[in-house]
Amino acid sequence: MLNYAIRLVLVGLVVFQIPNFLNNIHVDALQTAIIVALVMSLLNTFVKPLLTILSFPITVLTLGLFYFVVTVVIVYLCDYLIAGFRVSGFLQPLLFSFIISLVNSGVDSFQK
Repeated sequence: MLNYAIRLVLVGLVVFQIPNFLNNIHVDALQTAIIVALVMSLLNTFVKPLLTILSFPITVLTLGLFYFVVTVVIVYLCDYLIAGFRVSGFLQPLLFSFIISLVNSGVDSFQK
């Protein structure tokens, strides 16, 4: 549980800094960024597998490229659920998700 809390805080700090580099992403406060980290974690755990299964036929037809759309949909769901977090476009949320994945991988490598 402590590892998860550390991960949320670290990812929250990164989420808070991402708007400095990506123009179409806005986070109001550090508390909002930590909430974004928590909601993204929950969405990636429960909703993303369901969307992946439902979109499997079109993902196969597009040779896996539709999976990027699923990833962006998860970021937009987070945008819809959290008041102080706003995203727009397609590439910026995709890069946002990619950066969060890299941070999670980095935290995993240090915690083991």
